[in-house]
Amino acid sequence: MDRKEFLSLLGLGSASLLATACLGGCSKSANSPSSGTNIDFTLNLSDAANAALATNGGVVYKNGVIIARTNTGNYIAVSSACTHEGTQVVYQATNQRFFCGNHGATFSEAGTVTNGPATKALTQYKTALSGNSLRIYS
Repeated sequence: MDRKEFLSLLGLGSASLLATACLGGCSKSANSPSSGTNIDFTLNLSDAANAALATNGGVVYKNGVIIARTNTGNYIAVSSACTHEGTQVVYQATNQRFFCGNHGATFSEAGTVTNGPATKALTQYKTALSGNSLRIYS
């Protein structure tokens, strides 16, 4: 094998490794943002970080989810990003809704759109309370 042939093969090998790495970076991977459908985590309600959930109307944001305690004391959880442009929504306990301050979209406590410009519902998650542990899951 002469030098020219060696360099040609070396260049081809390097190019194929580089292409594989680049194409792999374009596919979904563990480093990609979560689509929000595989949610499963637990909050310890006795932790200071979750103290807001001790009172009705309280809210905690975690893992792209907004967890709220309703006026009746139930726990609800939906995706925290508005489906219109991704702005973080807030929970308005007095109005029993989620509100996006960016363009005024509103969502019911179940996450359904009640006022646009959003047209797609927030993803709703299940909650299960066991002692001081609140599980949020899909």
